[in-house]
Amino acid sequence: MQDFTDFFWTSPEGLPLHARDYAPRGGDQKAPVICIHGLTRNARDFEDLAPKIAAKGRRVLAVDVRGRGLSARDPNPMNYQPGTYAADIVALLDAAKIDKAVFVGTSMGGLITMVLASFKPEAIAAAVLNDVGPEISPVGLARIAGYTGRAGRFETWDEAAAYVRDINQAAFPGYGPEDWDRAARRTFDAQDGGFVAAYDPDIAAPIRAAAEAAAKVQAETGQAPPPPNMYPLFSALAKDRPLLLIRGAISDLIDPAIAERMRAAAPDMAYAEVPGVGHAPMLTEPEAWAAIEKLLETAP
Repeated sequence: MQDFTDFFWTSPEGLPLHARDYAPRGGDQKAPVICIHGLTRNARDFEDLAPKIAAKGRRVLAVDVRGRGLSARDPNPMNYQPGTYAADIVALLDAAKIDKAVFVGTSMGGLITMVLASFKPEAIAAAVLNDVGPEISPVGLARIAGYTGRAGRFETWDEAAAYVRDINQAAFPGYGPEDWDRAARRTFDAQDGGFVAAYDPDIAAPIRAAAEAAAKVQAETGQAPPPPNMYPLFSALAKDRPLLLIRGAISDLIDPAIAERMRAAAPDMAYAEVPGVGHAPMLTEPEAWAAIEKLLETAP
């Protein structure tokens, strides 16, 4: 029996979007929690975390970002970028009549949260950045770009699980067959007797366009263009609110040097590291959950 209801809202231009809505249980109701997944992921990634938070007395909305899960696909693939996603979250806040929330952002979800802090800071009561920050290691970025939009169709769950294992086993060396099967069921949808990734392959279009533009600049100037400076967004998020960075100890996206620079830039930011896990922790690991519990105790 599922412990959530489906919540639907529309984007500013009218796309139907979806979130899993977990009602608060026990304790005093405080600001709700909005969970935002990574690039190729969906709301199912929070199916273990969300009930734990709801049991603390907070409503939880785990979103399917446009183009993922039950949210509509965008006819213009170049809209698949954090600014558009952040505007969708503003529309969610309006539709759900939420003035302020705690945000939990995994990977891309953390980037969306940082963008949101730049133009609607009053909506963020506290935030968790899950293995993401204003800098991203080119090693991890290249790995993610390498598989985004390329998942094919599989005929059995075993085939889907093998694919998920192949692209993620370095990040989760402790996973066994049951874990990979469950990961596949979070990642793929049944369709016409087979299984396909639960996202629009065209989410990769902006990534390819950026790579082509960077290659052109390098060919013309002999130098690669610098990455965008996201530290102003990070500083806006870190200002005057509880902030927590959770990092997988073997992450290839947020390496130790990046984590140290983030902690230096935001000295009041809490920090937790999940041993034996890469990009990105599922947030129910003991180290991650203890840190989230502590943040929820201090957040409005």
